[in-house]
Amino acid sequence: MHQLRFLGLLLAVSAPALAQMPAAPSAGLAPLTVEKIMRDQAQWLGTAPSNVYWGEDGRTIYFNWNPEKNRRDSLYQVAAGSAGAPRKVSPREQRELPASSGEYDQAYTRKVYEKEGDIYLLDLKTRKVRRVTNTAERETDPTFAMRGRMVSYVRAQNLYTWDPVTGETTQRTDFRKGSKPANGQPTDKSERFLRAQQLALFDVIRQKDQDRLARERQQKALARLRPKAIWIGQQSIDNLQLSPDGRYVTYTLVQEPASEKVALVPSFVTASGFTEDISTRTKVGAPQTAYELGVYDLARDTTFVLGYRELKGLDEQPAYRKEYQLPAKAPMPADSAKAAATKASQPKPATELRRVQPFGPFWSEDGQRAFLVVRSADNKDRWIVALTPVSQKITLLDRQRDEAWINGPGIGYGAGNVGWMPDNRRIWFQSEETGYSHLYTVDVTSGQKKALTSGKFEVQKAELSRDKKTWYLTANATHPGVQHFYHLPLEGGTLRQITTRDGANEATVSPDGRQLAVRYSYTNKPWELYLMDNKPGAKMRQLTHSTTPEFESYAWRDPEIITIKARDGADVYARLYRPANPTAQGPAVIFVHGAGYLQNAHKWWSQYSREYMFHNLLVDKGYTVLDIDYRGSAGYGRDVRTGIYRYMGGKDLTDHVDGAKLLAEKYGVSAQRIGIYGGSYGGFITLMAMFTQPDVFRAGAALRSVTDWAHYNHGYTDNILNEPYNDSVAYARSSPIYYANGLKGALLMCHGMVDTNVHFQDIVRLSQRLIELKKENWELAVYPVEDHGFVEPSSWTDEYKRILKLFETNLKPGSPATGGASSGGN
Repeated sequence: MHQLRFLGLLLAVSAPALAQMPAAPSAGLAPLTVEKIMRDQAQWLGTAPSNVYWGEDGRTIYFNWNPEKNRRDSLYQVAAGSAGAPRKVSPREQRELPASSGEYDQAYTRKVYEKEGDIYLLDLKTRKVRRVTNTAERETDPTFAMRGRMVSYVRAQNLYTWDPVTGETTQRTDFRKGSKPANGQPTDKSERFLRAQQLALFDVIRQKDQDRLARERQQKALARLRPKAIWIGQQSIDNLQLSPDGRYVTYTLVQEPASEKVALVPSFVTASGFTEDISTRTKVGAPQTAYELGVYDLARDTTFVLGYRELKGLDEQPAYRKEYQLPAKAPMPADSAKAAATKASQPKPATELRRVQPFGPFWSEDGQRAFLVVRSADNKDRWIVALTPVSQKITLLDRQRDEAWINGPGIGYGAGNVGWMPDNRRIWFQSEETGYSHLYTVDVTSGQKKALTSGKFEVQKAELSRDKKTWYLTANATHPGVQHFYHLPLEGGTLRQITTRDGANEATVSPDGRQLAVRYSYTNKPWELYLMDNKPGAKMRQLTHSTTPEFESYAWRDPEIITIKARDGADVYARLYRPANPTAQGPAVIFVHGAGYLQNAHKWWSQYSREYMFHNLLVDKGYTVLDIDYRGSAGYGRDVRTGIYRYMGGKDLTDHVDGAKLLAEKYGVSAQRIGIYGGSYGGFITLMAMFTQPDVFRAGAALRSVTDWAHYNHGYTDNILNEPYNDSVAYARSSPIYYANGLKGALLMCHGMVDTNVHFQDIVRLSQRLIELKKENWELAVYPVEDHGFVEPSSWTDEYKRILKLFETNLKPGSPATGGASSGGN
């Protein structure tokens, strides 16, 4: 019988007990160790360039980088027109640089931006900067208003404009918390009687009252030059905008839910020496924030809140609800006339309208038209509607309905990637209407819709060139695991591929459109920065070299990208790592990436860099490693994205079971020596695998795992499983804690104690469940100072030593999987 070890409470475990097994790397390769690959990444791997942007002059590229191996990245610059090396930007130079983000006017001659809480205006021709504000309060959201004549910005939830010609600042709104004060007139009947009596009896009271009214009339006349006071109760204001003609101010009213219970995460290792509670979040199903679009009509000095009752499908309830409807009772015997009369007399149930969130409005450049993106709170509908403020009317232009949930590249959970075509008559947007995210236009007058791209691939990024003649797209048109930069004619047509190297090409276009700063990587080559002309097949010139000689001393593998034919016929992509001379009936490990909607079976440097290096170490030790883009992963379109709807641990898990079968049938792996591991969503799948497929997976390491989806957050979980009180079946079949009795193999669980994403409570509840079920072949390692994503190299090292020991002990010859004695007490 295996010894039960609750490692989270035994923090003084001796180092020799966790020492890794002797390495046996391929000939000629520097040996890998867990200590090496889990070290501070900046020190031995190097830090890739990030946050790339062009200077406004179009001659300089800026980026964050850390070739000096400091604790933090610094800002670097490199001249695009020379062969010089990048150099660090000094603090003095940084203070003088404009912000990398901001808003341009229509002609791209000026830029307005926020920097350190103040607003600035940059003339792109003269390079002169004017400071718009200089206050202790923070100003945000600068943009050009009144067709470019003004600069608008927000301060303390109110809208202001600044005139560059006169230097005059004007307050455009006056939002106030609370309720509008009474006008001095009593509302109670008895009080009104007493007031009238006083005015009738006493001349002095009557005269003072008349004086007061005269002052109020005078103040009201003067106040016409100031914005109307708008009382918003306990709501807050967001997304303040001034219409191009200056007539309307639009704003989002935000109503936070009444005080709800929030999960607390205790931090035990603190500077104070006391346990400190971290307030985190509510759990799925808690009341959510409500949003409304308000419009302030300055010409009429009135406000209104936009309604959506006429939206098509607003009363349409999700299909899953039908599963929970009780069958109707059999009708009592009666003649048809009486039955009809009885039915007619019964009150009809009120139609339930779903809550929505508006995004926008988005105004055309000529200021004549506007549209909104409206999303249902359950994320099953997205509407694009034309907005006519003067009539308070919206007109449907496009509706995307998904019984699972709306998302995908260029769509997301907000407004998505949208804008106006140059004719100011058509809107462009991205939609998964065909099952893949593509680019569309719709005419706001005729309603005619047109697809600009099509095919079984995803448009992952899209923007118009500055001259508005060409689309710049990033898409995986050649292979799901390859990202290239493309040109597309304004009205659609043939994609013209610009980049040529397999991998990922993240292109940033220079202001004049002639050059590209490209952040590029390949499977076994971390990200570097390159420069190339914005032309098909142009040569790429490398600008940075980030990796260290020590990292480069090892021949990192280029795993094969394969497809697994799943049991339902779907093609599931995966990375396959194989030893050069695999042992017959050898061991294998399957890695499960996290985040759910994420892609990892691709041809660029993985964000799971430590795991990638760990897989190379495993292959050195004779393991075959499979890394699967299971159902729910990104990069493969709508059906794969929503393949986990209402059943996490369904197709996403069977994809891994089918992968294990392929390893045994095609790649010579022993079906009795397959392990599995992963973090976050990967930890969840690992638990489901160990609990529900115990004859497939002999050992598993579940890291920072969700154990019960009813305890996770609302924003993620509600999309996939709906609310727990409305769809209890989905939660019951998707939560590992209900299946813990199925555990047979060796299970390692690792969790940070200050995890504010997947709370430590999750793994504690599962541990108690395993104790009550009298399971002994599991262990828990806890990390007192770690959040969801580990930071400390010592924690990474400890965790992966345990994972390696788990696999070496249970999957190698002589392990319990093949009938031998356990050497690890797991």
